[in-house]
Amino acid sequence: MQHSRVTGIGERPALRIVLVACTMVLMVLILVMPLAVVLVEALRRGIGSYAEGISSPDAWDAIRLTVLVAAIAVPLNTVFGLAAAWCLTRYRFAGRAALMALTALPFSVSPVISGLVWVLLFGLQGWFGPWLRAHDVQIIFALPGIVLATVFVTVPFVVRQVIPIMQARGDDEELAALTLGASGWQIFRRITLPRVRWGVLNGVLLCNARAMGEFGAVSVVSGHIRGLTVTMPLHIEILYNDYNLPAAFAMASLLAAMALVTLGVKALLERRQTAGV
Repeated sequence: MQHSRVTGIGERPALRIVLVACTMVLMVLILVMPLAVVLVEALRRGIGSYAEGISSPDAWDAIRLTVLVAAIAVPLNTVFGLAAAWCLTRYRFAGRAALMALTALPFSVSPVISGLVWVLLFGLQGWFGPWLRAHDVQIIFALPGIVLATVFVTVPFVVRQVIPIMQARGDDEELAALTLGASGWQIFRRITLPRVRWGVLNGVLLCNARAMGEFGAVSVVSGHIRGLTVTMPLHIEILYNDYNLPAAFAMASLLAAMALVTLGVKALLERRQTAGV
């Protein structure tokens, strides 16, 4: 069965050309040119200077911390996203609409404000600060604070990718399996998860990209302690403020390359999903 592609119905060819041209121009100006500038500036002084910029001890510490934070935040949000999507699509309960809205809260709240909230809660002068200090527990200006800030800003990605798929697929197969005596874990592992796997993978990729590139919330809770609480975006800021532009652009190009790889994998997954693989 062949599927016809509907494009430009009722539109004049000239209007379609203008729209496509405007879109391409904006994409080049907003996305392609900034990335090209970063790459050109990173390589302006040669490969040697580029390698030096990304191989310094502070750079490696920032890379390791960025990868570690993403490795913690992404699985946590994946588990939460699946659990929240299951609850929101399979159950009807008081407060369901509020919970649905809360999953999108990080999209509407400034990351800086979210970081400030963690400081007000767990900082030395915060609500739980005296108790944490008495028990020698440090959250702000340490790894736990960075993880909390990153988890908050990346909460929506998995759940928002999975919910539409669960809603579209319905729960007929799951109810049939339940009637036949399958346990909840068996239903989830053999029916639910395979049906939403593409949504989960897309959400994980987006969550990972945001986790590695987060700046605002992490900047508030990190304290900018070199070698300890400085992630790649914060390291780029420090290098730029120190007028070490080659190293700053080198690190920026590495971070941009990570994001482009993530987008490439996401595009590949979407193509496989469309092809029905």
